[in-house]
Amino acid sequence: QVQLVESGGGLVQAGGSLRLSCAASGRTFSTYAMGWFRQAPGKERECVAAISWSGISTYYADSVKGRFTISRDNAKNTDYLQMNSLKPEDTAVYYCAEGRGSTWYGIPVPGDFGSWGQGTQVTVSS
Repeated sequence: QVQLVESGGGLVQAGGSLRLSCAASGRTFSTYAMGWFRQAPGKERECVAAISWSGISTYYADSVKGRFTISRDNAKNTDYLQMNSLKPEDTAVYYCAEGRGSTWYGIPVPGDFGSWGQGTQVTVSS
């Protein structure tokens, strides 16, 4: 059973940046895809970014392309979400998730991921 712990959330003004981290323990991190999802009040959980086990394949939601960057350091069992040019509509609880396999097919959905962190709040003020 893998444990995922997110950190790095907080309150930031529009246009600012935050870097989320997800530390994994309890299983071989390097063989699984990783993803970042977010959920705002009253909305469904959506994948904003995902990265394959090797880091070669990445996915970004259209709403964050060019602003967010996902990366991973398999030696540190950690993946990251660098968020730049933040907008008020980015406000949500952000969740780190571990994939059920080494990659995904199509648009990543929650069912492609089997383990989840507790979530970290990101609030962007206008």
